[in-house]
Amino acid sequence: MAAPSIPNLNTLRPRAGGPSGLRGRRRNVEDGEQSAEARDRIVQQTDNDASLSRISAVELGYLHDPFARAFVDGPVPRRYPIINRGTYARTTALDSLVLKFLRESGDAQTQVISLGAGSDTRFFRLAVEVPNYTQRLLYHELDFPANTIAKTSAIRRSPDLLGAIHGSLDLPQDPSELVFHVDGTGMRSPTYNLHAIDLRTLADPATAPSVPNLSTTAPTLIISECCLCYLPPATTSSILRTITGTLVPSPTPVGLILYQPIRPHDPFGKVMVSNLAARGIHLQPLEAYSTLSRQKQRLRDVGLMSGQGAADVNFAFEKWIDTEQRER
Repeated sequence: MAAPSIPNLNTLRPRAGGPSGLRGRRRNVEDGEQSAEARDRIVQQTDNDASLSRISAVELGYLHDPFARAFVDGPVPRRYPIINRGTYARTTALDSLVLKFLRESGDAQTQVISLGAGSDTRFFRLAVEVPNYTQRLLYHELDFPANTIAKTSAIRRSPDLLGAIHGSLDLPQDPSELVFHVDGTGMRSPTYNLHAIDLRTLADPATAPSVPNLSTTAPTLIISECCLCYLPPATTSSILRTITGTLVPSPTPVGLILYQPIRPHDPFGKVMVSNLAARGIHLQPLEAYSTLSRQKQRLRDVGLMSGQGAADVNFAFEKWIDTEQRER
């Protein structure tokens, strides 16, 4: 595949200062708390949709992912061709960006922080496809405890997933390097780390939880793949400031891959908004950052001042994927 034209991910750094934290009204009424929990469950369940779409794309030959089935049992309904193509373009585009980051970092240790990763298989695929990179990669996934518990359970019962993690270690035969949390919510190792962290708790750097094994000095790539779009714009900005200003502070190079819906008012967008509303999901950033130019501006607003690039799925499909693969 031809290398895509993308910004230099190592040039993005936050400016000093700037507001941080999250201001909001605390809802003390019991039914309000229950409603908030119900909304969280709806968002958590969107990971199942993504997992089923990934399996559909794999089983129909759009993608190669030997780990997709590890997180889903039973038959999977086929998705429409437009969904399969979208899953292919999305996965391939993000994979190419991650690989570019790893290659340009050379022999240095690197770090990836994947927000709301759910059942994503990217680390496991990297571990078997480019093991020379993953052996010097710190990979962190952060998500709701409900999702990390399910993923931890899947990893423990899957020889393939465990094998990929062990294969990424310098001493894969040493089981002491891979530690599962006693409460079943996650795990840690010198390469792959799974953390049960509600991202909203990162909005205030003064009270943000610690992230075990996180490096403050390794060049870092943050991935938000349809994750931050479920939070209010002010909250997402605060989360990004905490990560780039406190957890991985300057002068450490930091890059960000942000994938989320845009254009809510075109025909496809209207259908998407309607379908989400039927499930009780309202994406506030969809209106606030409805265009590519607004997405670029939001990065500038949180202090990521250089290297911003923005493209839609159609552009990625046409320009970042070679002709042979598109025709296939």
